[in-house]
Amino acid sequence: MQEIKLRDLMTSEVRGVDRHAPLKKIVESMAHHKISCKLVTENDEPIGIITERDMVKLLLATAADPSMLEHPAEEIMSHPIVTLREDESLYDAMVVTRAEKLRHLPIVDRNGKLAGLVTQSDIAKAHFHVIELQAEMIERAIKEKTVDLEEANAELQAMSMEDALMEIGNRRAMEVDLEHTHAASMRNGRQYCVALADVDYFKKYNDHYGHGAGDEVLRIVAKTFEECMRKSDRIYRYGGEEVLLLLSDTDSEGALIFMKRAIEALAKVGIPHCESPYGFLTSSAGIAPAIVNGKCRATWQEVVEEADKALYVSKNANRNTASAAA
Repeated sequence: MQEIKLRDLMTSEVRGVDRHAPLKKIVESMAHHKISCKLVTENDEPIGIITERDMVKLLLATAADPSMLEHPAEEIMSHPIVTLREDESLYDAMVVTRAEKLRHLPIVDRNGKLAGLVTQSDIAKAHFHVIELQAEMIERAIKEKTVDLEEANAELQAMSMEDALMEIGNRRAMEVDLEHTHAASMRNGRQYCVALADVDYFKKYNDHYGHGAGDEVLRIVAKTFEECMRKSDRIYRYGGEEVLLLLSDTDSEGALIFMKRAIEALAKVGIPHCESPYGFLTSSAGIAPAIVNGKCRATWQEVVEEADKALYVSKNANRNTASAAA
């Protein structure tokens, strides 16, 4: 089943306002058209957004200063804003809106011009529709006994954003989120760091304690790291015992401090590991920033590769530590 494209989901009858437009006219327009947001554009490209929450703040401010309604839109708009292209999918929108905690998602064409708007409600309705279609697909497979059920379940799993074992983001969600985050970094100079971490001597742990115990350890690692994270940070299962942490608005020094604190928190849990020289479960990590010397790396894959190299530096330094890429 082909994924739903945002061009088929978006509201296309969306017009932006100039950044210098007075707030009074924007309030009147939102009230007249009964809309929950107004996009601010420049040369037809979205540069900001004014939502109902912004309007509430504005109305409270006008109680003290009535002239606020004559101020320009750019004074209260949220910016820079997150956008997606119209040829991207419902799944992309689900990942981005969840990661960025958005209720409104402007959609642009291939030239970056405003093409439409997708809301949280639009995404929820479309997702429920997809689930219904998938349920029908499985039911039909059972009745007809001609469709491979494993293939159907694999398709359902592909729509999931969560790793079933570790209960954190899966690899597919990670790739979508990194693609979006890196594009924003290149566009707005917004720094972020990637931390790649794994469990020290995990194979030896599995061999000695069993795979069931190994699975439980992976869940504990994910939970421990999550407890150290900020709300804006995200964590994904990268593969095997490796996890990737996406640290937004964080430089290399800050990411290194955070990751050492998370590694220390895991060590304090005190999970016995007789096959480790430490005697308890530990973790190692490598960190890499997206922007180096004022220049953004070409792709998010390069950021991950540098984090992976830094991880091996930590492993060669007796593990249980974090290292930053040079």
